Amino acid sequence: MTTSAAATLQTARDIVRREGQGVADVADQLDESFVAAVELVGRVTGKVFVTGSGTSGAVARRMAHLLSVCGTPAVFLPGMDALHGTMGAVVSGDLLITISRGGESDELNDLSRRVQQRGVPVIALTASPTSTLGTLADLTAVVDAGPEVDPGGVIAMGSTLATAAWGDALAAVLMQIRGYGWEQVLFTHPAGAVGRIEQLPDALPSLASDGAERRPEA
Repeated sequence: MTTSAAATLQTARDIVRREGQGVADVADQLDESFVAAVELVGRVTGKVFVTGSGTSGAVARRMAHLLSVCGTPAVFLPGMDALHGTMGAVVSGDLLITISRGGESDELNDLSRRVQQRGVPVIALTASPTSTLGTLADLTAVVDAGPEVDPGGVIAMGSTLATAAWGDALAAVLMQIRGYGWEQVLFTHPAGAVGRIEQLPDALPSLASDGAERRPEA
């Protein structure tokens, strides 16, 4: 292997390890705000909308998808589209999760305030709890993998993976609380390799719930 190839691989491996450590650190950041988010989302009688801009928008779309897969009906809501009328879909009984690392995206903050005026609670996922978003939200969960996980502290790479992991934990915990089974997962996922699964995975343990309400099974 040439010196150039070895340096390339070392750089790539360092990036992956740094991002992986940032994601692992999220486990220690899960606190009472996560429990409160589980309870708040569990009480939703409508739909969970998830919004974000840029790379946070890609994470928001992924989070909405996985919440739905795991039995919590959710929809991705692009922030700027919402300000051009799509926010009309967000009504009382719904909930909005807003993802913004810095918490100062004007379109997301405007959207968050406007849905609150319609009686819709907002959960903020941000690394900056004192930001505009962090202070206006009904519930703020801090997800901060540290600036070193993003190149230059600017390009949202590791930080968005950390936020995605937080959302994965939310979806999986709610799935267990609701007793949402593999039969329901596979029924709503008939395409691809998942749709060809013939033997159900082992059942997940059901968690006791104080605040989250079970939805009727599909």
